[in-house]
Amino acid sequence: MSTVTHPTQPTVTRTSFVPTGSGLSFTGLLRSESIKLWSLRSTYWSFGLVIVAAIGIAVLMAFSMSATVGFDPATGAAMGVDDAQILVLVATTGLSLGQLIVAVLGVLSISGEYSSGMIKSTLSAVPNRLPALWAKVCVLFAFTFLVGLVSVLGSFLIATPILGTEDISVSLFDNDVLLPLLGNVLFLAFIAVFAIGIGTILRSSAGGIATVLGITMLLPVVLGILSSFVDWIGDILPFLFTMAGSTMANANTANFPDLMEPWQALLVVLAWLFVSLGTAALLLKRRDA
Repeated sequence: MSTVTHPTQPTVTRTSFVPTGSGLSFTGLLRSESIKLWSLRSTYWSFGLVIVAAIGIAVLMAFSMSATVGFDPATGAAMGVDDAQILVLVATTGLSLGQLIVAVLGVLSISGEYSSGMIKSTLSAVPNRLPALWAKVCVLFAFTFLVGLVSVLGSFLIATPILGTEDISVSLFDNDVLLPLLGNVLFLAFIAVFAIGIGTILRSSAGGIATVLGITMLLPVVLGILSSFVDWIGDILPFLFTMAGSTMANANTANFPDLMEPWQALLVVLAWLFVSLGTAALLLKRRDA
């Protein structure tokens, strides 16, 4: 009795990703990261809270300031008021809370992949690794900028008629208004990007969130207190991430000669981003998933 042998066929492993030899296109990576970002309920809640907080605080401030602005609280006498600065302050104050929210979202957008194990699939689809990181950065930056823009525009448009009852009004397209609004929105997006870098470095949600909030919120307060006792600490305060971001968003520094110019502050902010994302990229290439 003869034995019939069948030629051995190579085993083909099915995979949902493009073969690693070719990899995904960057457009495909952007689409993939967009899907991952918006597949999480936390994204809707986070961005929704940014908009609600910004507009809600703007309304409260507008009603509060419309009754008191323009008068010296000590004498009750009328005094000169810079309408542009008032409207910018009202429209952007709520973004301070938004900065906390997008910082947390930025960390979770990458640390969540490590905790769930999805990062292994991501890096299998993108063997070069870095394009996946840059795609995530681009997607979160774009959506955060868009949400921030909606927030400040909504706040400005709602606050304008309220403050208009006190003859406080200014055009949205005035340079003293438009540039600070865009500067605040840009810095909001930069915080989200900075948080992605920290999240990639630490690969821990709790550690990443604590580090980002420590750098952006706690560090300026602590050093500000210490600067009262140590002179040289006061010299480094303008170079902190959030301090530089605040200066960057302020298009008019003529009344504050001790501050650096907005373009100089922008360079400081970009330096912080370079350190965060550069370190993240280096570790992403060298470490196992």
